[in-house]
Amino acid sequence: MKRRVLSSALAMLLSASAMMGCATTTVEEAGESTADSDQATEGTSDESSSTTVTGEGEETLHVFLYMQEHEKEIYQKLIDEFVEEHKDQIKEVVFEVTTQDEYNQKMIANMTAGDMPDVFYVGPAAVRSYVDNGYIMALDDYVDEEAISSIWGTTQEIYRYDGTNIGTGSLYAFPKDLSCFAFAYNQDLFDAAGLEYPDPENPYTYEEFVEVCEALTKDTDGDGEIDQWGVANADQFGMTPYLYSNGVKFLNDDMTQVNVANNPQLTEALTFYTDLTKDGLTPSVEQDTALGGYQRWLDGQVGFYACGTWDVAAFMDENTFPYKWNLCGWPVGPSGDGKSHTWMGSVGYCVSATTNYPDLSAQLVAKLSTDVEGQKAVSGITTGASIQLPNIVDLAYGEFKDAVNDGTVPYASNVDVIFGYFDGNDHYEASLQETDYTYNSEWFTPFWSGVFNIKNGDITVEDYLAQVEPEMQAALDEAIELQNSATK
Repeated sequence: MKRRVLSSALAMLLSASAMMGCATTTVEEAGESTADSDQATEGTSDESSSTTVTGEGEETLHVFLYMQEHEKEIYQKLIDEFVEEHKDQIKEVVFEVTTQDEYNQKMIANMTAGDMPDVFYVGPAAVRSYVDNGYIMALDDYVDEEAISSIWGTTQEIYRYDGTNIGTGSLYAFPKDLSCFAFAYNQDLFDAAGLEYPDPENPYTYEEFVEVCEALTKDTDGDGEIDQWGVANADQFGMTPYLYSNGVKFLNDDMTQVNVANNPQLTEALTFYTDLTKDGLTPSVEQDTALGGYQRWLDGQVGFYACGTWDVAAFMDENTFPYKWNLCGWPVGPSGDGKSHTWMGSVGYCVSATTNYPDLSAQLVAKLSTDVEGQKAVSGITTGASIQLPNIVDLAYGEFKDAVNDGTVPYASNVDVIFGYFDGNDHYEASLQETDYTYNSEWFTPFWSGVFNIKNGDITVEDYLAQVEPEMQAALDEAIELQNSATK
């Protein structure tokens, strides 16, 4: 049983998400496939870099994170500042940074060897497993309540765990960031089609969205083939906002039963979603395989595409995306609550349960997450390049929005769409996916990975849902078994 528990913990190394840079990826049953740390790292390229910052004290911390090259400089400065602020206490801080893929492999090795960094990442979906298996410690006794209360309300909840439920109990991580998927639209294509831009205060209905997509879908070069589409969608991460906006839930309230086969809201929404492709308003499955939706968006071939908060910097770069664009909401389904819904994600800084220096580690976590000057830097207020939105709510609505409005921070002017999703208002709502509340996300994989068969016309929506439900339920049952074995 102990081996099974370790396996489940490693499987939850990082919560499955397409939100690159803000969440971690699942390594399924890693404990079974990597019997020791040598096997865990064999065959991986060493892409990590390590910097040691020294003080005059006795305490040593190992910080292990993944991030992109352009993020490293900012975070290195935060580490340098922290060491200077605590130089009488700190001997050294080893700041190790690597790629997301290699981070997963090294963390498997660390877990297997029982040699954890002092500070590292945890995703919302992994909190339960990490706590149950003794990898991370509660931060309540080590952090300032004012710092906790300054951050987005969602991130005050998603890293809490009471031993049974996520959302209540002790706090186990501080957010690196909070992210979500809004919708981006190409203003140049709207101008060419003579269309009014989407109203950020009134998201399209399903019907209105289809009408706009029809107007944007064109044969621009007259060769008889469509080469511009209303929208491009990615089933793994770009489908659920359409479904959520029609009130869809995949599980029952206590998240023990899959409910897709007899789910009218899902049938309606999935029919709408797959009809976008069947009716030619998105690239076909074959066309999407040849060239993905993201690249078609960058090439100016589609009117709408998903936009994560981490995508904004790339879309604002004229060399990457030489078109005018802005943000809007996902279309609203007829059977939902009238709001546009999307999913949000995060990754958090946590502290190892075996650290020799819990107080110092917790202070560093707070520094990286809630330090005002640090958040000004990462959001672009003082650097001019935004790599994330501020974690501090007042800073986001205040100096950050001012910097966007005056051009200091290159950002989409409709940033209130994202804030609307974060906070929830009359038009927008965002939440974690149900996969973030179950012990792993494997139960959802059969659903999204087979949707292309509906788009191809190989199976009806109704038959697909009836076919996939038993497979989803079997995977969910296994996740529940893993959870029960870990908590006994």
